[in-house]
Amino acid sequence: MEQCACVERELEKVLHRFVMYGHQSEERLDELLRSVCEIRAQLVAFGVQDADLSVLSQNMTQCCKNIKETVQMLASRHKDIHGSVSKVGKAIDRNFDAEISAVVAETVWDTPERQKYLSESIVEHLYRQGMLSVAEDLCQESGVVIDMSMKQPFLELNRILEALRMQDLRPALEWAVSNRQRLLELNSSLEFKLHRLYFISLLSGGIGNQMEALQYARHFQPFASQHQRDIQILMGSLVYLRHGIENSPYRSLLETNQWAEICNIFTRDACALLGLSVESPLSVSFASGCMALPVLMNIKQVIEQRQCSGVWTHKDELPIEIDLGKKCWYHSVFACPILRQQTSESNPPMKLICGHVISRDALNKLTNAGKLKCPYCPMEQNPSHAKQIYF
Repeated sequence: MEQCACVERELEKVLHRFVMYGHQSEERLDELLRSVCEIRAQLVAFGVQDADLSVLSQNMTQCCKNIKETVQMLASRHKDIHGSVSKVGKAIDRNFDAEISAVVAETVWDTPERQKYLSESIVEHLYRQGMLSVAEDLCQESGVVIDMSMKQPFLELNRILEALRMQDLRPALEWAVSNRQRLLELNSSLEFKLHRLYFISLLSGGIGNQMEALQYARHFQPFASQHQRDIQILMGSLVYLRHGIENSPYRSLLETNQWAEICNIFTRDACALLGLSVESPLSVSFASGCMALPVLMNIKQVIEQRQCSGVWTHKDELPIEIDLGKKCWYHSVFACPILRQQTSESNPPMKLICGHVISRDALNKLTNAGKLKCPYCPMEQNPSHAKQIYF
């Protein structure tokens, strides 16, 4: 987004000035420190009586002058940085509108039922993040009652994820073994990848773990048909165990990003078994809102300038389509080929007798004297015979 880019440019300027200020300050202070140390060394080496007082006085005067100039220079440049910081704030005010109430429907949270849904979404998000105490406090303050059966899966999920972040695979392996059949139904490779990572952790221990690694390799037997190539690579790495895997062609086995990957795979598969989305609905909604808000603000401004407020009248519909990216595609959509607009609850897709699908608005517009002629084939039919379909 252009607004974010403008603010980011100002922020980069500030950060660059901070870095330069730090480097220059260190250089000048090091120079002053060396000068003071030299004067001190002269006093210690020759003594005050033997030293040339005129030379020492001149050196000390010059040193004091340098210190004063350095302090003034640093203060001046520090003031310049303050000016740059204030420009960031001005850039934010210039590019972003703090007042967003114009695009917010006042009746969104006007009923207790909707407020309850919001509280439950926040509580679920907190459970997902492992912030259990905060979630409990919110439940008490909002009066939301969460069943223990809902809490327990999140407690277990967070416990296992925390262990994985500490590079402890045992809780995850126990969970994967106990849910093996369900994971196989999902065509998941989680259990194999956990065993693979445990085997690699044994390899990283060196030649002392060779026998233990060979014995642990028996866990790969159930996965031999699907992961034959991966197992061959793991077993081949044992040849280089004496010289260290990090010095062998198999050094890629020790890449540290595997731990982050296994956390993501576990989260995905665990959420699938629990019937939950991988990402928190609250975080997805928030991210979508952040992407859509600038567009909505611009639309509202254009509508007000052109005095065409009647364009945006539907509560659940926007005047234009806002692209949130493929990451936010969660279900199929149907765009009417006649009116070239996306269908909605008030304008659902309708299947004609001939099998072609158009929107209800298009069906009403094409109806003439109680008859409808399909726009794609010459079949004439009764509009009342069309059936609503659901994606």
